[in-house]
Amino acid sequence: MWLDELTLIQKVAVSALPIIFAVVLHEVAHGWTARYCGDNTAWQQGRLSLNPLTHIDPVGTVLVPLLLLVTVGFAFGWAKPVPINWANLRHPRRDIVLVAAAGPLANLLMAIFWAVILKLAMVLPNEMEWLIRPLVYMSYIGIMVNVVLMVFNLLPLPPLDGGRIATNLLPYPWGSYLARVEPFGFLILLILLASGYLSKLIWPGIQAVIGIILNLFGLN
Repeated sequence: MWLDELTLIQKVAVSALPIIFAVVLHEVAHGWTARYCGDNTAWQQGRLSLNPLTHIDPVGTVLVPLLLLVTVGFAFGWAKPVPINWANLRHPRRDIVLVAAAGPLANLLMAIFWAVILKLAMVLPNEMEWLIRPLVYMSYIGIMVNVVLMVFNLLPLPPLDGGRIATNLLPYPWGSYLARVEPFGFLILLILLASGYLSKLIWPGIQAVIGIILNLFGLN
């Protein structure tokens, strides 16, 4: 893997910013959309700040990414979910879809942002190699992390974003049947992860989205 040429300290240095903002902006997007749709819970609790310290989960934002960097050379993580009172939404079925979709959409926009940074880094003069290399690494990590988060969260399994979207878009009674899966959602994810089926489910989508973004900016 292209990150293998870096030391652990270098991997942490180029991964920290893309990972933190990928997970933080994902949650903030949920909160801001919920506020737009009538729920001020996250706003009232000060969770719509872009300050990473407000959203850091010691396990998901620090421990898991570090362990993954050490073991597999690539980091993935999550932030503390923003609190949302679904009962406050003005148009529940529509607004739940909007709130749920806001997180993956934020990740898509951030992946595109990092693609722009990568394109800019590649046109910098060679004399600025001290800046080019870190930007290239950060950009590739930013694209990968955000696309992984987007595709993973769009799986149609409650309580993931894709599950909430599907639950409220499916006609009755199919939506209600899917909603009943939510208490078992994380257990199902753990089984899929342990069996290796999770990567088989999401990897084709990840490759497709990354390929589209890179082609869009002529980066392939």
